[in-house]
Amino acid sequence: MKLLSLTTTAALAGLTMAVGFSGPAQSAADDVTIITLTQTPCQFVEAENGTDHMYMSKEQADCEKINAKSGDMRVMDSETLTLKPGKYIFRVTNKNVPYSLGFWLREHDYNWANPLHKISKISISGGGMDTGKTLDYEVELTEGEYLYSCPLNTTPDYKLLVKS
Repeated sequence: MKLLSLTTTAALAGLTMAVGFSGPAQSAADDVTIITLTQTPCQFVEAENGTDHMYMSKEQADCEKINAKSGDMRVMDSETLTLKPGKYIFRVTNKNVPYSLGFWLREHDYNWANPLHKISKISISGGGMDTGKTLDYEVELTEGEYLYSCPLNTTPDYKLLVKS
């Protein structure tokens, strides 16, 4: 198992390790890599080059307003998470968001309303991530383009690319 902590700009800048990032890694087994992500109000810190914008949010609607104004620009300025095909655990922490969060990773063209996508495309999600809580989301990723976000924290859709 490899453990990646993507909490700094330097960790996102390099694309040289086997999983696509430079930064600390810890091997326990070679078959699963752990990607750590931190949610603060209205964003994933690592996705935005390690910058915590220190947004204030008491409810989902606050983030909807913030990200309607700045979300697209912040995603354009962010690094795309680039990984190799394989098994991953996305370890996501709710840091200082005063309401329950979740995590959603899916293929870029996934449509939750399409019943065929539920059986033919990759999509993992879950909720119940209260303030200070960390949850793991396990998935095997194949080559392609993905998005990840938190609909409950109304973050932007961050890009993830899987390629050999």
